[in-house]
Amino acid sequence: MTPVVSIVISGLALAVSVAVAWLTLFRRGNLRMTQPVLIGFLYDLPDGEPKVFFRTLLYTTGKRGHVIEGMYLKVTNRESSQTFDFWAYGETKALMIGSGLRVDEDGLSSNHHFLPPKERSSFQFLPGDYTIEVYARAVNRRHPVLLSRLRVSLPQEHAAALRDKSNGVLFTWSPETRQYHPHVSQAPRSSLPMPFLIENR
Repeated sequence: MTPVVSIVISGLALAVSVAVAWLTLFRRGNLRMTQPVLIGFLYDLPDGEPKVFFRTLLYTTGKRGHVIEGMYLKVTNRESSQTFDFWAYGETKALMIGSGLRVDEDGLSSNHHFLPPKERSSFQFLPGDYTIEVYARAVNRRHPVLLSRLRVSLPQEHAAALRDKSNGVLFTWSPETRQYHPHVSQAPRSSLPMPFLIENR
């Protein structure tokens, strides 16, 4: 084997090693979320503040992953646009205020609950089409990341049902039609937790 061939082979081996190290050790990849199977328009009792929740899997396309400092929603209907910037996540009886969530390539499945700014919102669930933009702020990222843009439609009769704040409207995702289908659900207070979080925000 000539010296030139040896140098070329060594160079290729080094390039492959660097590429593998980049892909497996150093690359953060992109932050992503799966399509939520369930989205809820609810009221947080006893205060009666509007709340949006969904369950999703957050994941990254790289090995190193990301640390999320915060998440928020921009909910837009024909009448107004409202930011839901108070975020909590976890299971129904173990919600935590969202601040510092590590997400890697294996992903993290959780419920996510969002409320508008306390005492600075007159948002109402009116009938019509809604766009829900899901944003995350990650460490070492200058700008928030748009994770998903979800669209649901709230029928007149479902909006009327939400005048009773013990009711909620759940939107169930259909993989076949690729649409959300709403239905009214009367949720017990125990399934709408967060009083201790609200008091401390």
